[in-house]
Amino acid sequence: MDLAEYLKFFAALLFVLALIGGGAWLVRRFGLAGAIPVRRPRRERRLHVVEALALDSKRKLVLIRRDEQEHLVLLGLQNDIVVESGIRRPAAAEPGRTLATPSALRPGNQPS
Repeated sequence: MDLAEYLKFFAALLFVLALIGGGAWLVRRFGLAGAIPVRRPRRERRLHVVEALALDSKRKLVLIRRDEQEHLVLLGLQNDIVVESGIRRPAAAEPGRTLATPSALRPGNQPS
């Protein structure tokens, strides 16, 4: 292959990328993409994934918070199971509160 063939390949690649970019711009400009969900600000969201743990390649434990309740769900390929429901948020998760650290609970440091 000589330099001319490389230049043709590069020009064709740029042309295809320009077509893709132009098509994306047209879709956005004229609203052809359908209804795009509008993200709500963080403070208004009621549903959060607190933590997720992959047990193996097929199952995952997910801790979900809805309003002030947490739910532990086991997600699998064929079925999903609610392991525990109605868990209260820990005190440390509430603003302005902190849990005692292990060093603060040593025998000599007992709160009075």
